[in-house]
Formats: sequence, structure tokens, C-alpha cells
Amino acid sequence: MSGNLPHYQHGPDSYQVSALVKGGTLVVADGSGASTVSTAGAGAANVLGVAGNDAAPIVDQTGATTSYGDPLLDVSALTDYVAVRHGEDCRVTYAAAATFGALLKSAANGQVTPWVSGTDAAGLIVGRCTQPGGVAAGATVARARIFG
Repeated sequence: MSGNLPHYQHGPDSYQVSALVKGGTLVVADGSGASTVSTAGAGAANVLGVAGNDAAPIVDQTGATTSYGDPLLDVSALTDYVAVRHGEDCRVTYAAAATFGALLKSAANGQVTPWVSGTDAAGLIVGRCTQPGGVAAGATVARARIFG
């Protein structure tokens, strides 16, 4: 999913990425730079929100040259900044089925999965399933409100 447009437009925060981030995935502050983000892993407690676009870091090519001696130029198709959305309905990928209104936590690869009361810590809650009728199976792109 290369883009992620919310149902209600708000001004998103923007952060530089330290690794490839795909639109529609959860992102976390990764600590590899002053304010860089990367894709959230399973059980991440520091989720900032949902990536609104694809982004990739610019590769440092200082001093690199082509085979004919000219300096290399970065002509990346992707920006190195990502718009991070939170507090609004966004499209995310569910790793498992979820009922409408269920609390969500981070799953692997920036996906979401239902939070389990009595098993999961309250600090792992990142959002709520807002897909009418819920989500019937995993690997489904559907609505969620990520708190951020």
C-alpha cells in the first residue's frame, strides 16, 4: 500500500526515516537518530502513528563515483521523510481477525492485532478497530484509529 489517506484530514507530523517504511504501517521512534522513525515490530510500546506514505533513507554516497569517474547522484523515487498520522481513522493491515471496537496492539511488520485483556500490558494498546463489522481474517487492510 503506497498511500494512506485518512477519512478526516489533519496536519500530520513528519519524521525522517532510518529504514524503508511503507505507507499504512505503524511506525516507532527508533533511537538511531535525533528524530528518526522506522517500522514498528510486534509488541512495540512507542508507536507514534501510521505512515502516510512510503519513504526510504537517502544512501550516503559521499565520494562514490560511477565507473566513468563522475559523482553518483541520488535520484531516489522516495522521499526520506514520512507523514505520521494518529488520532484519526487510517487503513492498516491486520495480522489477525478483530471485532469492531476491539483494542489493538502492534504486530510484526507494522501491522496491528487485537490486544488481549489480562495477558497484554495496558501500555501496548496503540488503537481501536473502527472497521464496521470488524475484520474477519488476518492480512486484511481495514480501518483503525491509532492513538499515537
